Amino acid sequence: MFSRDTWQEIFLTIRKNKLRTVLSGFTVSLGILIFVGLVGLTNGLQNTFEYFFSQDATNVMYIFPGRTSMPYKGYKALRQIELENSDLEDIKKDFPMFVEYISPRIFRSALVKYKEESNNYTTIGVDWGQQFAEKTIMMKGRYINQEDVKNRTKNAVIGRLVEQDLFGNMNSMGKYIDVGGSVFKVVGVFQDDGGDNEERQLYIPYTTRQLIEKNTDKIGQIVIGFKEELGYTGAMAFQRSLEKYLKQKKFISPEDNNGFFIRNVADQLKQNQDFAFVLAIIAALVAFGTIIAGIIGISNIMVYVVKERTKEIGIRKAIGATPRSVISVILLESIFITTISGFLGMFIGIALLGTLGDKLMDDYFILNPGIGTGLAVFATLLLIIFGTLAGYVPAKRAARIKPIVALRDE
Repeated sequence: MFSRDTWQEIFLTIRKNKLRTVLSGFTVSLGILIFVGLVGLTNGLQNTFEYFFSQDATNVMYIFPGRTSMPYKGYKALRQIELENSDLEDIKKDFPMFVEYISPRIFRSALVKYKEESNNYTTIGVDWGQQFAEKTIMMKGRYINQEDVKNRTKNAVIGRLVEQDLFGNMNSMGKYIDVGGSVFKVVGVFQDDGGDNEERQLYIPYTTRQLIEKNTDKIGQIVIGFKEELGYTGAMAFQRSLEKYLKQKKFISPEDNNGFFIRNVADQLKQNQDFAFVLAIIAALVAFGTIIAGIIGISNIMVYVVKERTKEIGIRKAIGATPRSVISVILLESIFITTISGFLGMFIGIALLGTLGDKLMDDYFILNPGIGTGLAVFATLLLIIFGTLAGYVPAKRAARIKPIVALRDE
């Protein structure tokens, strides 16, 4: 293997057969490049799913009121369902083993002013649990607390960009802002990984919002954080029980699915994970297929190489070459070309994934596509090993050819 004459012969053969060498190497490089690309893009897509779901809590469900689609117990169809404060208390009382926290959400748009600066922002009336549902990060001060809700205080928690828009470089803490004609004190500033829209919002106590709106007890949505130890199965069981409970309380037909809607983040996460898993399997099968295609390509090329070199092999055997030396020369040439081409394809694939990472995220929502170096090297070595085994069969057959037969070959 380390004979200088052997390697000189190999390099001489490569130089004499440049086209064959290039085509052989291209087959191997392309196979590894496709493998790295497919696995990397699949990993990027899985990263995207994880990123979007990591912005908010996953042990959460949202209840949205709807309009009934059929009459039930004397109530007409097309009845608008409304959620109320009593629903919050009843859910906490009747489902204590499931509920970790609960918060209403009342969305309103309002003109917010501070001195000469003003802009329109979304205000959300909430309870303290909303902070955990949205994974809100406090930069300054504090979030809405139970005392704010109980006393209907006019305290507000503003987004980072709200502070930037209204206060510039000033510290907003303790300042008073005009929110739709009502004066609120800034008690906290938050940031949110959800993006700019999330950071151009204000949180106020939901009871204060209800007080402003003529002391109503109506709420827009309900956010329920259920206990993480429930898992997916427990979360789905809780959702079914909650649906049945609310339909009975609001006099909605059990067959009516339009009275209200529940968005269970745990269910959405499971569906996306299942989709990503199936996609990963498909990508793995295709990637494995490219490895098989590369092995077949190497095998076919080796058959052609051996046939082309039949006379040369006959001459070598006629002057005393052993079958082992014939096999080793052919295999070493195959291993050398396969190794160089395989690792070249691997490095090109990894470099392309790294170069296109930001563009893929912007255009196709594929985040940080990449492949583990260990997996890429393993796939490359696998192709080299099986490519060598594929080349061993024609090489062994060539070693068995009798010199007189090989010299007669045309």
